[in-house]
Amino acid sequence: MTPPKVLGAPKPWSSVMISSTVYINGDNGTSAEGGPLGTPNEVAFFNGINKMPVDVQMKWYDVWGTEQTYNHMSAGWSWAFDTPFTWFKQNASRLGGVRQSMAVSWPARIKDKGGLREQFMHVIDVVPTILDATGIPAPDTVDGIKQAPIEGTSFAYTFDKENAKEPTRHKTQYFEMMGQWALYNDGWLLSTKVNRAPWEAYGPANPDPLNNQVLELYDLTKDFSQSQNIADQHPDKVKEMKDLFIAEAKKYQVFPMDASVAARIVAPRPNITAGRTEFTYIHPMTGLPQGDSPAILNSSYSFTADIDVPEGGAEGMIVTSGGRFAGYGFYLLKGKPVFLWNLVDLKRVKWEGPGALTPGQHTLEFDFKYDGLGTGTLAYNDMSGLGRSGTGSLKVDGKVVATQTMERTLPMILQWDESFDVGSDTLTGVNDADYQPPFTLTAKLNKLTLKVDRPKLTEEDIKKLKAAQGAASDGAAGQAVAVDGNPVHHVQAGPQ
Repeated sequence: MTPPKVLGAPKPWSSVMISSTVYINGDNGTSAEGGPLGTPNEVAFFNGINKMPVDVQMKWYDVWGTEQTYNHMSAGWSWAFDTPFTWFKQNASRLGGVRQSMAVSWPARIKDKGGLREQFMHVIDVVPTILDATGIPAPDTVDGIKQAPIEGTSFAYTFDKENAKEPTRHKTQYFEMMGQWALYNDGWLLSTKVNRAPWEAYGPANPDPLNNQVLELYDLTKDFSQSQNIADQHPDKVKEMKDLFIAEAKKYQVFPMDASVAARIVAPRPNITAGRTEFTYIHPMTGLPQGDSPAILNSSYSFTADIDVPEGGAEGMIVTSGGRFAGYGFYLLKGKPVFLWNLVDLKRVKWEGPGALTPGQHTLEFDFKYDGLGTGTLAYNDMSGLGRSGTGSLKVDGKVVATQTMERTLPMILQWDESFDVGSDTLTGVNDADYQPPFTLTAKLNKLTLKVDRPKLTEEDIKKLKAAQGAASDGAAGQAVAVDGNPVHHVQAGPQ
């Protein structure tokens, strides 16, 4: 991460903070999303493979850390990096998840070089501090639009050595992430007991993250590392702090609190494709981000490409999304039509035509029929609609040339830093053995159509899902299966 800087600022206030730097060492605690064993592919983690066996990982041993892997260290290393605090990024109730060091350099103003300050501060205090130091008032309006108040408290008062032991002016601060929460207030910290490790992200969520918790209390003025839980000794303080958390959560729009993790990944979001089921492209296009591209996971879909093959044949990418670590591609390989699914670099499923296309116009189609109930099951705290089987058929000019069934499909997400491309492939390819990007399509693309048929729950489906949810003591029902065949689950019922 690039630290925020105020360098060479324009006049009239450049002399105030010139050559000053605010450096914050990270945005959260160390990530544990590699799971207990680590992973060569973080995209696999986000598709529910959180404990990839070591013998499988060893296949990437010689290329570990190169562009051939999307590797992530094991949680044990992450825990070590968070010492002396405990737990990780995502655990908003633990200092190992939220505490970071910060250094401020301003030689013209700060004379206590190397001085230590221990007042409570939060990242939202940085902007107020810069405004305070420069004498610039926060704007009430911008382009005629009334602005919300800037939250946070200036820590410029700590710059002077005589204020090194000044009590903190930032008295209260809430923390919350995916149903785990905490409240700091004047030296006290109320926190929820950790009920989900970061690698246990795939399963029904805690249905009541505000109340279905074990609360812990710490006095940070005496317990720097949050190691002595004194909640039993101060029940009135616990109640007072919880009430204050509720007040802060209401003030800063934390409610309704949501403890889901994986469900958030697959949940539809407002974007340019929302609600649409048919997409047409009539010329090449690259670089459409995943968040704005058509979503086909956990759905039936069909791609239809109308192309003209020149004399001498053609090759290249028709359409692709994702890349080396998860995704799909529809392309011509030595003239043959191919549709391929890259299942998090563990397996590739390939449909291929029998021969090279002849010169002239052709219609290529890949049609996939999904067997699962889709994302609708998530409304019932049930993941069983995700990652299910389906059958794909590749057609050339209306004739089926290849059909096979995928026993499992990607349940959650494609590779997020790769785009949806038409007519070529940017960054990495979905199968290095077949081609190297950009793999530009040498046929003429007349039209590409994508139709998506997302599953709709029947009344009978809903009845069964409600019954399963009611029968589960923790509100958790069915589970998904990852592409490695292992169940994708972790019931966030309450503290462990």
